[in-house]
Order: sequence, then C-alpha cells, then structure tokens
Amino acid sequence: MSMENETRDFLVLIVNTISKVLLWMMINTFVGIYFEFAFFEGTPTWQNIVFYIWFIASLTFLILHLKKKWELFV
Repeated sequence: MSMENETRDFLVLIVNTISKVLLWMMINTFVGIYFEFAFFEGTPTWQNIVFYIWFIASLTFLILHLKKKWELFV
C-alpha cells in the first residue's frame, strides 16, 4: 500500500516546517547563549543589538517563507 501523493506532500510539508523552525531555534539559541549575545549586563552592547536585529529579521524571513510555502499547498 502506498500513500496518495497529496497526503505525502502534506506530511513532507509538515516535516519540513518543523525542521526549519527547529534549525532556526537551535542556531539562534546557540549563538545567543554560547557567545553571550542574548544577555547584557547594565546596557546592551553593539553585539547585543546586532544579535537582536538578526533575531527579529531572521524570524520575519522564516515566517514569510513558511507562509509562502503553506499558501502554495493550500
């Protein structure tokens, strides 16, 4: 028994979405915690500001990318 193509495409889309979100989270968590860009004592440094700008920009790109992928399916 094989799966219908539409069902398979839908499940692949779900797995790809989860994978992309988890990869984005792991990268940002690693950079933020390991290099201590997510934390600041007193006032933020330029590195903290760049990290948070990257964080918001990459989150926006990820959301728009996933929205486009899901709109193509629906």
